[in-house]
Amino acid sequence: MGCNNCLKAFSFVHTADLHLGYAQYGLEERRQDFDNAFGEIVDKSIDLKVDFMIIAGDLFHQARPSNVTLENTVKTFKRLKDANIPVLTVDGSHDMAPNSITSTILYPLDSAGLIYHLPRHEGACWRKADCCYVYGVPNFRSRRKTEETLPQFLKQKPPTPDHSVTNIFVFHAAVDLTTVKPQYIEAEIPPNLIPDGFDYYAGGHIHQRFVDKFKTGLLAYSGCTETVSYDEAKYKKGVYHVKVNEEGEVSLEVVELRSPRKFVVLEEEFTGLNAQKITDIVVQMVKSADEEDAIIIPVLKGVLPPETSRTQLDMGHIRNAAEKALLVHPIVLLKESTVSEEIVRSIFESEFKDPKTKAFEYFMQIFSTHYSHSEAEKIARYALSLIEPLTNKKEEKVRQILEELLN
Repeated sequence: MGCNNCLKAFSFVHTADLHLGYAQYGLEERRQDFDNAFGEIVDKSIDLKVDFMIIAGDLFHQARPSNVTLENTVKTFKRLKDANIPVLTVDGSHDMAPNSITSTILYPLDSAGLIYHLPRHEGACWRKADCCYVYGVPNFRSRRKTEETLPQFLKQKPPTPDHSVTNIFVFHAAVDLTTVKPQYIEAEIPPNLIPDGFDYYAGGHIHQRFVDKFKTGLLAYSGCTETVSYDEAKYKKGVYHVKVNEEGEVSLEVVELRSPRKFVVLEEEFTGLNAQKITDIVVQMVKSADEEDAIIIPVLKGVLPPETSRTQLDMGHIRNAAEKALLVHPIVLLKESTVSEEIVRSIFESEFKDPKTKAFEYFMQIFSTHYSHSEAEKIARYALSLIEPLTNKKEEKVRQILEELLN
């Protein structure tokens, strides 16, 4: 922690993963929702009279945001500048430079004085006299690249924590800790690559709010500020208001956001039901959950019976079942039935059939669930003829067989 000689208490807002410009589901309303969340964060930061703001990556959803998004972002940053609240940033995996020639959109925002992009500046740091030292590193996307490049960056611009003040480390990556990393995210950064000597580690990239002790201080992820994926709808959206007293003691207060749009996720198991029955049930679920301006996500799970395919679902009926919601967006995770284990065993365990016959019978079982007997037989023979050229990487032969099938 910073020492007892720190002369002035201070506070800052820690946010990340704003994903500005994300027109989710192709909707302009959703693009505006992400802008609205940022506007609310700025309102709250000004009301709290914070000393600065940290954005730990993924300010934008794309490295090249639209002119509309860029203009709105500039206007919002201008409000912070007028309120004398500096904004300290690092790259995220979404808004990092697409290549070394064009660089990142964060550079011109930095040159305009709207943000202070930490990795770009001398020492990759920012200081507030008698209060804090803030150091930030770029995002390198993958673990391999991080392990190769981060040590070089730390050598070129070595961190120099000042133990007479509070030290803050800003980054955008999943730390390889079991308490931090969701299963679907690669842990890009081993803990040993993160420098010691900091009181607060301000992270981005993990969309679920998290805080715990780490090294010499606290590791914190503020989470996303809007719902980027439907499975994140359950996460509460907000930012951290981080306060540091005269003794250098760090405390966090969650500032909840009210602007994020409501998602209603309806998960249901439909194993064994036919397409018409599933459609009828989902339509009733959507009607019961209908809510003004909400986004309704029916998630359809289970295994369909052999005579049923996903294409038989009446998706139009499901999407139009709500009257008040902004959007109904079904997620179909239904699996189509495969050949039963008993049939597979009876085919392949037979001693009186050669391998080709066994394979042909297996293909017939698969294709007969969706095609007439003659069509299934034709496709099964083509599938059988593909095995040898595929195994021996005869690309021309594979292409020829596929063209014959399609014609």
